[in-house]
Amino acid sequence: MNPAHPPHDPSRRRVLGGLGAAGLVGMLPAARAKDRRPLGVALVGLGYYSRDLLAPALQMTKHCRLAGIVTGTPAKAEEWQRRHRIPDRNVYDYAGFDRIADNPDIDVVYIVLPNHLHKPFTLRAAAAGKHVWCEKPMAMDAAEARAMIEACRRHGVQLTIGYRMQHEPNTQAVMALARSHPFGRLQRIRAEAGFRGFDGASGDNWRLDPVRGGGAMYDMGVYALNAARYTTGTEPVAVTATPHVERADIFRGVDESMRFRLEFPDGVVADCATSFGRNINLLHADCADGWYELSPFQAYEGVRGEASDGRRFDAVIGATPAQQARQMDADALAILQRTPPRVPGEEGLRDMVVLDAIFASARTGGARVEIAAA
Repeated sequence: MNPAHPPHDPSRRRVLGGLGAAGLVGMLPAARAKDRRPLGVALVGLGYYSRDLLAPALQMTKHCRLAGIVTGTPAKAEEWQRRHRIPDRNVYDYAGFDRIADNPDIDVVYIVLPNHLHKPFTLRAAAAGKHVWCEKPMAMDAAEARAMIEACRRHGVQLTIGYRMQHEPNTQAVMALARSHPFGRLQRIRAEAGFRGFDGASGDNWRLDPVRGGGAMYDMGVYALNAARYTTGTEPVAVTATPHVERADIFRGVDESMRFRLEFPDGVVADCATSFGRNINLLHADCADGWYELSPFQAYEGVRGEASDGRRFDAVIGATPAQQARQMDADALAILQRTPPRVPGEEGLRDMVVLDAIFASARTGGARVEIAAA
């Protein structure tokens, strides 16, 4: 049976709903009986990240393949078809996207669109019976994230968020330290992610548009936020945040930079920063009996670091497979093996709950905002 085209069986729907509520969607059967074949992936949005990173990474994967594309630009579609030998039947525009439900070549939809489109296309993909991989940040707010999770549960498909760093080996080593505590009790974290960009910006750039989810906090701040959470292994209970705009002629209605402090249980504090105005890329943890860090901690390759006891997290340059290939293969295996993915929708929701609190604090000039449970 192919759950990409589930039968209209009310009893089956009730079973799916119950499994979703129990967090077992990842254990549902995936793509058809011969489910050891590579999963067909359709990329939705053909910008830089899809063109230069995801498409090449798909060539490195073992468990998935580039099967289709969704774009609003016919010239892009023609170029991708020539380069990747994509047949006409697997090419969609945004208006006709829902016809993907009738395409057995496509098992997974990877949403690589501006933030405000993550929810609508996740809902449409889920309704079409396709598994969903969605780029970060997951949504515009926690309410949207919850709606995305519920839609995927209701339709019996997996929802996975594209946190590529959680598939990177040195990052995974740091995540393991949150469990083993080799340097004693964690005390303080510093997490910073940003780059200098948009000088002389012109044209229609969604990262500068508040309606479409622009601003440094959405785009780069999520790296620092997610890193603070996986370095502690716990959830923050409160936040204070202060936005800053230096180039007001470019950043109108969105944050150019954001500083935020996360308070965790047991007195752990994370001082975080993100920016479109300067290059910052550091994750540092101070503990009772030492420290460790990654610098850079978020990069497409070359993540590296060290610790106070002399251990090193050596960089891997020119890695094969690339981070994105590791991510997509792991997510494909979760579907094929009917197991929960490493980064499910619930992980994205946890960040969105904190993001809501960060923006609430920023709007009040840095007031302390308590964070509700996801």
